[in-house]
Amino acid sequence: MKIASLSGIALAVSTLAGCYVVPLQPMPAGNTVVVPAGAAAPAVPVTFTARLYPANEQAGPYGVVPAVVTNDLNGRGHFSPVISGESFNGEATRVAGSSREGVANGAGNRGSFLNCRYTMNSPTLGTGNCRMSNGALFTMHVGS
Repeated sequence: MKIASLSGIALAVSTLAGCYVVPLQPMPAGNTVVVPAGAAAPAVPVTFTARLYPANEQAGPYGVVPAVVTNDLNGRGHFSPVISGESFNGEATRVAGSSREGVANGAGNRGSFLNCRYTMNSPTLGTGNCRMSNGALFTMHVGS
């Protein structure tokens, strides 16, 4: 009887010997994710800030506009500024064939829209320009 029990334990231990546990997100105690040894852990999206500075008379009353950019590390991300109480949500993508240039577009919850073009100087730093549907122009700085 002892030999059968020891064999079962040895089989369970040898099955798990090639695995390790990687937390993907904060989870309640007791929940774990097992990833086989040698498998790449999934990329975790990177979130950083962007600031839109007024560049013409129409944009002046808005002042500096903060935005949040979440890069999913697959050539696109989510773009979320708030301009004068209007929340814009949209997507940022890289221009085909370029690892640095991109376009970000957002639709506002009050019917406005925002179109931006940007160039990344590093994975989290870049500059660009944005035009709001009412003609307001902004200079955009991405990153800290």
